[in-house]
Amino acid sequence: MLSGCLPWLRGFKLAVVGIIELVLIETALRVVVEVLLRPLELLLIDIIQPKDHDFKEVPTKLRNDDRYWPHFKDAIGAIDGTHVPVIVSAEDQIRCIGRKRIATQNVMAACNFDMEFTFALAGWEGTPHDTRVFLYAIGKYYLVDASYPEKIGYLGPYKGETYHLPEFHRVNRFFGYYEIYNYAHSSLRSVAERTFGVWKKRWKILRDMPSFSYKKQVQIVIATTTLHNYIRRYSTSDCKFKKYNQMDVELEKEDENGDEGEAENGVEKIGDEFLGTMEMVGNNIASSLIGRKN
Repeated sequence: MLSGCLPWLRGFKLAVVGIIELVLIETALRVVVEVLLRPLELLLIDIIQPKDHDFKEVPTKLRNDDRYWPHFKDAIGAIDGTHVPVIVSAEDQIRCIGRKRIATQNVMAACNFDMEFTFALAGWEGTPHDTRVFLYAIGKYYLVDASYPEKIGYLGPYKGETYHLPEFHRVNRFFGYYEIYNYAHSSLRSVAERTFGVWKKRWKILRDMPSFSYKKQVQIVIATTTLHNYIRRYSTSDCKFKKYNQMDVELEKEDENGDEGEAENGVEKIGDEFLGTMEMVGNNIASSLIGRKN
């Protein structure tokens, strides 16, 4: 009788040991997070910001690539949004569920052309289109997609025309003033998607977030952007950055997490004189690109 129960007892023992190990791992993870978050928050102040606050220096990657130089000489980076899974209570899930049909926190970030975050904002509901002021200099601009507000310092594509790189790659050609500009704009702005791609590939915790408090989950997201920048600056041979370093690298499906679409109603717009200014900047770049081809 007892011998017949031994296999079951052994299985039960293994299950108990497994549960204990999981509890210990979860406890250890929480301790590690508690210990590391505070110093990372202090490091963030120094490392999540533009290297050149006046934006007087032209990014090397921009100046050394004749696809973009001198046409986009005043570009200082790109802005985009993405989603990170979040663990919340059942009553909070509705406000956190978006297009992907799972609970997520929105992340909006600005990055430079070296795939470093220069600004990161996480942990709010709704669409990641925000009118907060990013650090920029007069005459400079961030590249954004068509869903962002039309305001000074934000340079978007021509709307209603082919824009995304996979669309261009499928037809393997582009025609006319608008498509030539949109292709160059999309290719250069892809630095934001590639930055998100490296960041998410490296940190498994962003794909499988533990059940910390919501505030702690937001802090984890920002802490990983800090570590991302630190690795980028001080590890010259990092394999993940090498993979995503090419402007036209084909992003894997799970990396394409930008929340693109129409900006929500009520987004603050600005005067026609500013809209005309940014439209004129885009037109001048398009003319320059056309002139290069002729």
